[in-house]
Amino acid sequence: MSNMSVAITASDGFVGPWISEMLGEDAIVIPDEALKEPLSLDAMLTPCKSLIHINSAAPDGLSGRDDRDTMLRMRDRSRPVLDAVGRHGGLHLILVGTLRVHPQWEEGEPYYGSDSTIAPRDIAAEAQLWMEEIALEQATTERPVSVIRASNVQGVPITGPPGNGLLHKWASEAPIGWVNVPGDGSDFKDFVHVQDLVECIMRVMADPPPTRESIAIGSGKGIQLRDLAAMYNQMTGCEAEYGQNQDQEVFGIVDASEVEMRLGFRPTISLEEMIRESFEASGY
Repeated sequence: MSNMSVAITASDGFVGPWISEMLGEDAIVIPDEALKEPLSLDAMLTPCKSLIHINSAAPDGLSGRDDRDTMLRMRDRSRPVLDAVGRHGGLHLILVGTLRVHPQWEEGEPYYGSDSTIAPRDIAAEAQLWMEEIALEQATTERPVSVIRASNVQGVPITGPPGNGLLHKWASEAPIGWVNVPGDGSDFKDFVHVQDLVECIMRVMADPPPTRESIAIGSGKGIQLRDLAAMYNQMTGCEAEYGQNQDQEVFGIVDASEVEMRLGFRPTISLEEMIRESFEASGY
């Protein structure tokens, strides 16, 4: 174990394993049960320079994003992490969450840019922002904090299919003859591949902020859902079923120029490549 180790807490079944894969032997995945033992947690964090916390709803499906139990469980996982960072001599805390929030946005203007107003869209997002706000407030030069909020992350889990995200959902639906489109199809989505998200996390980790920062991760390119549905129709002949529930969807386009200025990187995996991967993962 080197002094370059990186801790990962609240690891999910999708982004967390991709981060571990990228880090290799430097990754220390801390199980949830260890969060209840401060001495054990401190020992695991001792060799670490960074702590990456997957600040999203638990993936076990025991409670929905609008279930109050989700908030309680997320806070229960957050408090020990915040306390442990406070006890550590120097640790870069990186919070990885979702852009499941309402910004102020006018069509044609940068979306999720530096002027966006953040407000939670559901109870799980409230818990995410609760931890973000406390962490940012407690950030110091010795213990900097990076908040990373990702847009519509797609890809195949390390353990294999099924894939994650709307593109994979539609790839599994298309052979049946239709895809379920949230809303009327006029909204824009900005899709980003999990590998590009993890690359951004690695770059943030290699170059911590002076004290604190918040970053929105997306491709900077949007597509209307009706146009996306037309692509699936052209590929498979499937029809679009409009009017599906859109309450849990993340719409809009990320201002990727901010990511490029901060990290010297823009997501490189195209929408076409993500769609192709989604069909391959579904066995089409």
